[in-house]
Amino acid sequence: MTHIPGIGHNSGEDRQGYTGRLHQWRRARRALLGATLPVEVVRLRVRRAAALGLDYGTYASVRAGTGRDIAALLFSSNALRMLRRAEIDGARAAKLAQAAAERAALIHRPLSVAAPEPLDWAARAPSFADSPTALRRHLSETLKAHGLPADSVLLIGDTAFEASWCAAIRAAGYVTSDAYFGDAA
Repeated sequence: MTHIPGIGHNSGEDRQGYTGRLHQWRRARRALLGATLPVEVVRLRVRRAAALGLDYGTYASVRAGTGRDIAALLFSSNALRMLRRAEIDGARAAKLAQAAAERAALIHRPLSVAAPEPLDWAARAPSFADSPTALRRHLSETLKAHGLPADSVLLIGDTAFEASWCAAIRAAGYVTSDAYFGDAA
């Protein structure tokens, strides 16, 4: 006697052969690429990491985690050392100007929401008093307004509160400003 599954079960059968096709595709890809990436691909990614102002290890881990390239760098005003005025110091501005991605900032109150050079745009940072839901909604709407998928945005910040933004919107990753700017501080 055969077992008849209940409502909502598909009995584990793949009627269109999707599982088989997926298995064959994975086998073919593994055979083509092998266990390591081709040298040309690694060289391209090393150049891309340098163009973003990142070390290769950080870039590779973000790329492996999301499966996509970094499209934007989103800085907090703290990371840019914009503490009293909406201005970026020369060394940090020079490094930002070289980044080959969209450059944006989330500006904390009481600073005005203006994008100083070389940033492409700026928006208001979430408030410390925002609930997690409001924080997620605010950040998601900000990225959506600029046409950016969250998993292609790398956050650069200074505080634990800013690091929590990464998990809230499922961003590509989080890097401290010291790690990103290094000696430029």
